[in-house]
Amino acid sequence: MAAGTKRDYYEVLGVQRNASPDEVKKAFRRLAREYHPDVNKEPGAEAKFKEINEAYEVLSDEQKRAMYDRFGHAGMNGGAGFDPFAAGDPFSTIFDAFFGGQAGGRNSRGPQRGADLRYNMSLTFEEAVFGCEKEIEFRRLEMCPACHGNGAEPGTDPVRCTRCGGTGELRQRAPLFNMVTVTTCDTCGGTGQVIPIPCRECRGEGRVRKPRKITVKVPAGVDSSSQIRISGEGESGFRGGPNGNLYVALDIQPHPHFVRDGNDIIYELRLNVAQAALGDEVEVPTVDGNERLRVPAGTQTGQTFRIAGKGVPYLRQKGRGDQVVMARVVVPGRLSDQQRRLFQELAQTFGPEQAGGERDDGLLGKIKDALGI
Repeated sequence: MAAGTKRDYYEVLGVQRNASPDEVKKAFRRLAREYHPDVNKEPGAEAKFKEINEAYEVLSDEQKRAMYDRFGHAGMNGGAGFDPFAAGDPFSTIFDAFFGGQAGGRNSRGPQRGADLRYNMSLTFEEAVFGCEKEIEFRRLEMCPACHGNGAEPGTDPVRCTRCGGTGELRQRAPLFNMVTVTTCDTCGGTGQVIPIPCRECRGEGRVRKPRKITVKVPAGVDSSSQIRISGEGESGFRGGPNGNLYVALDIQPHPHFVRDGNDIIYELRLNVAQAALGDEVEVPTVDGNERLRVPAGTQTGQTFRIAGKGVPYLRQKGRGDQVVMARVVVPGRLSDQQRRLFQELAQTFGPEQAGGERDDGLLGKIKDALGI
């Protein structure tokens, strides 16, 4: 329509000239729902809907509304013959020449990948060694089943944004060098479309948060630095974009007897002085069950023995580490009268040359320290 034949925008939306932005938005949504072409099949409904959309495009923008309040319809479309939002702006070629035509909302209109998610999983020591399968539950954003991700109430469709002309971006000329700045359209968020009647299920977001259960396979040999990536189990993408990934971070609980060192498992074997001095055959626990271990005579604290193949499996190759058994000679803190007498007799058998001179830090020295001789 020509400028002189256009109805007053405030009259189109049925609001006062001092109406707040929220009142303008509510009026637009009410009228758009009533006259949307997919809902209202009466003659003239489509033209009415376009008129409503045009009025809202001006009155929802602070600068355009101020221009309209001052100059009316004559203040629209640039006034002086230059429309900074026109798709055919001659200065756009300058921006394209410098930046390869990639601007603002242009990239945001296409499919976008969903966000990645992180889940913290706690494992026992044995679950990390041998691997396991665990079911986990988490919440993620998924495509709305009602609107299939477009954000519009079923039976309706998004419409082209009149503020940016469906490009998803706004162009304004900067005085310096006649350059054109390009920003994402603040009305449609760069999508090039607006949703007159938002989906009641997702409130126009196109996605809803739902619980999700999956089974995670934990490979044997993982540790606390390991992270399991599950492709496609992150949040839903936008506009047909792929889902993000789910990253499962592992927290390995400590074991009461074993300590992990790479792919080896360390176990501290406590021996009394008689076992250490005379040697013994003992049972040692491993992650696979008990194993017999021969402790040679004269074993010292800190001495280690290996049980091959009883450690942690290698993640990316065959085989396992070892279990390292570290001896610790435990000197008794209290002695019975009989034990004290026997130790005193034993001490005399070592001869007087062991009683003085340099300190003996071996087994005999520990016995002497315990007996106070």
